[in-house]
Amino acid sequence: MTDRPITPTRIIPAGAPLPNRGPRPGELPPWWEQPAPAPAPPAPPAPPAPPAVSVQAAAPAPLPPQVHVHVVMPYEPAPEPTRWQRLTAWLHCFGRPWQISGALLLTVLPFPGTRYSAAATWAYATGEARAEWGAPTGYALALLPLAWALTRTARHGATVLRLCVIVVAAAGVLGALDPFDLVTAYTGVHR
Repeated sequence: MTDRPITPTRIIPAGAPLPNRGPRPGELPPWWEQPAPAPAPPAPPAPPAPPAVSVQAAAPAPLPPQVHVHVVMPYEPAPEPTRWQRLTAWLHCFGRPWQISGALLLTVLPFPGTRYSAAATWAYATGEARAEWGAPTGYALALLPLAWALTRTARHGATVLRLCVIVVAAAGVLGALDPFDLVTAYTGVHR
C-alpha cells in the first residue's frame, strides 16, 4: 500500500460501456465521441381536404370528470381553560366590572335625608323581623328576595338593578343571621 492519494484520470459516465483500452495521448476518449446524426424522418403526408358541405356538426368531446378531494384533519379538542379563565368567566356571568362596581356603590351610599344606605336599612329590617316574629320569618324575609334576584340574573343576565337587589338581599341575610342558630340546628338547644 502506498500513502499517495488516489486521483482519478478519467470519469466514465453511467451507462457507457467500458473501453478495452485507455485513450492515447491527443486522442479523444470514445465516450466523448458524438454519434452520427440520424437521417431526417420523411415528411408526413398532406392532410385530406375537408368535405365541401358538412351536414352534421361533430359532437363535442365529453368533459373530463371532476374529482373532489376532501382532506380531513385529525380532531384536536380545544385546550382546557386555566383557573384564571374559569374564574373570570364565572364572574362575568354576574355582570361586567363596571356594573358590579356601580351596584356596590349604589347600595352603600346613604339615602338623601337619612344616614343609612339601602343595604343597612334592609339588614336592620330583617334583623327586627327575626327578633319580633322568629328566626324562620327573618330568614324567609332575607332569602326570598336573594333567591329571586339570583334566578333572574342567571336567566336574563346581569343589570345594575338586579345586582343592587342581590347586594341588598345579601346584606339582609347577614342581618337575619345569628351565630347561635348553628348551635340550635346541631343540638336542638334554645336560649
